[in-house]
Amino acid sequence: MDPKFRVSVPTGWRPEAGGSLFLLYSKEHDMPVVKVLSQAAFDEKVDLINASNLSPADKNRTLGKLSMLCREVGLNEQGKLLVPKDLSEKAGIQADSDVVLAGRGIHFEIWSKANFEKLLEIETSQDVEDDLGIF
Repeated sequence: MDPKFRVSVPTGWRPEAGGSLFLLYSKEHDMPVVKVLSQAAFDEKVDLINASNLSPADKNRTLGKLSMLCREVGLNEQGKLLVPKDLSEKAGIQADSDVVLAGRGIHFEIWSKANFEKLLEIETSQDVEDDLGIF
């Protein structure tokens, strides 16, 4: 993270020219994180809510919460993503600090280095069952 709260996004994770990304404040294992969703990933969440068995009022509340917690952003010409200061700090990320970008399939996440180390320990723990034998 640079002093202006910008982070370089790997080329393969960048949207097509003019495309948007959505920053979603979230928590994983009770730790704050910024999830970065493509338009397709955002639309998938909206579709999931709309297709759910929630009542119409609960669907509207959930869609409203998603919209409230997301911020639509773009990349500058150098492929840098500005993560607003308030959102960064809420996720435990300071300006001019080390962060980790972690791929998660259809989205990626921006972690403070300290919280990512904790996440890695949790997700690679020997106690976690791996019935599929992947890890």
